[in-house]
Amino acid sequence: MSELKRTPIYPEYGKLGAKTIDFGGWDLPVQFSSIKEEHLATRTKAGLFDVSHMGEILVTGPKSLEYLQYVTTNDVSKLVPNRAQYAFMCYENGGTVDDFLIYMLDENEFLVVVNAANTEKDYDWMIKNNDFSSDEVTIQNVSSDFVQVALQGPKAEEILQTITDTDLSSIKFFRFNKEVHFSGIDVPALVSRTGYTGEDGFEIYISVGAGTKLWNLILDAGKDKGLLPVGLGARDTLRFEANLPLYGQELSASISPIEAGLGFAVKVNKEANFIGKEVLKEQVENGTKRKIVGIEMIDKGIPRHDYEVFHGEEKIGVITSGTQSPTLQKNIGLALINSEYAVEGKELEIQVRKRRLRAKVVPRTFLKQN
Repeated sequence: MSELKRTPIYPEYGKLGAKTIDFGGWDLPVQFSSIKEEHLATRTKAGLFDVSHMGEILVTGPKSLEYLQYVTTNDVSKLVPNRAQYAFMCYENGGTVDDFLIYMLDENEFLVVVNAANTEKDYDWMIKNNDFSSDEVTIQNVSSDFVQVALQGPKAEEILQTITDTDLSSIKFFRFNKEVHFSGIDVPALVSRTGYTGEDGFEIYISVGAGTKLWNLILDAGKDKGLLPVGLGARDTLRFEANLPLYGQELSASISPIEAGLGFAVKVNKEANFIGKEVLKEQVENGTKRKIVGIEMIDKGIPRHDYEVFHGEEKIGVITSGTQSPTLQKNIGLALINSEYAVEGKELEIQVRKRRLRAKVVPRTFLKQN
């Protein structure tokens, strides 16, 4: 069995009482205190996440825009320097290779931030589908160069502003500044107003050598404002409440972005051709046989990933994600079901162990956040 990978911030976990698990080959904290406490702290104050396991792929060269237009679903030509965009790479059949953010660092220079478990697969896919010369497009896996931390929650800006002279209020949603300096740290950081919680906040990229110092600097700055370090457990419940997809659950090689209800990042009418465009265009124009819906339990029970969904005796789908929402105090889930049953208020049944429990279809906007 191969040894688990560790982020540069790993040595700090033990000092904070973290319980770690194997997450896609990484030794990462599932919680520091408790999942519920960390979840509620992020919703009401602030949470700090080590997300250095995420992958970073740098795409440069005079044909980099043309290349990214071909391998991704969104319209990358809409980007300008210091803006970010959410996008997908898809297979020819419309299934999802991955979902990610694209940062336009400069003209002909883009940073693609991908899901940790998919980094090698994504990099190989990008290399395989690059028909340009090395003088035209260069693709580099630079994941080992970065520490990435996320500061999320209503007090995120207030906390982070105490350790930098950069006016953070000037960084708007899906914008970034790549020259932010923090107190006592020599190298600049890229600070992006993005996140995976449904809260306001920032994702911060800095060179590996400065990562631990930045982590501790932020924790210290927020200690009197209710900031907590947050593990994977609360990261999942936070993203789920905010209806943000998890690759391998709401998106996969067999689930398209259109089936997942994420068509806003699939620009089938952009002039450039892209991998999977024909199938995705057909799905947009004519609908899909399956779609992901929100569900709320009527009977007492929690819908879990892979539980089967029934209407009468007909199996109509599966739960992709589900939990007891710490914020809403309800048992809710996302389910991939046959489209004919994707009607708000429709009553369904979930197979929870040996019992069928009643649930109903509800809007996916479980939590209305900023």
